[in-house]
Amino acid sequence: MAPKRTPAAAAAAAAASSTGPVPAPFPQAVPTLSSGPKTLTTNSSILDIAHTVWQQYLATTPQRTLILDAFMAFLVLVGGVQFVYCVLAGNYPFNAFLSGFSAAVGQFVLTASLRMQTSSPSPSPSSAASGKKAKKSASSADEGGAVSHERAFADYVFGSLILHFFCINFIN
Repeated sequence: MAPKRTPAAAAAAAAASSTGPVPAPFPQAVPTLSSGPKTLTTNSSILDIAHTVWQQYLATTPQRTLILDAFMAFLVLVGGVQFVYCVLAGNYPFNAFLSGFSAAVGQFVLTASLRMQTSSPSPSPSSAASGKKAKKSASSADEGGAVSHERAFADYVFGSLILHFFCINFIN
């Protein structure tokens, strides 16, 4: 069913059909935004490439992974500040520097491990498989190293507690 016309639209359509075509309110040469991703050529500048990669990263990366990446960037910043401070101001309490720097590096490694484990889709048993097939597919998933997101986070927290326990004890 066609949409109903208002009386004003009907009068405008009747006037347009009797007097000829009505010019469009906007010129036809107005560029429209493309909905697809920007394509790069072999002559693209480094800034265009970096911008395209950044936009694709923001568009396709899940929120959980973005948060982990931001925390990893923060850890790199903390480790860098500690190293620069050690170079400029000296390293008199060397145990404190080693402990703090090791905590930043160790936490970065643990976070990278968590990111690798949670960036892949979580394992789910196939509902179509039954009996021996389901048991075989579940054991093959365990052999492949697939870990649930909750288990990966629990391992991350446990590893972080052990790391920080040793770092605090190393300070004396």
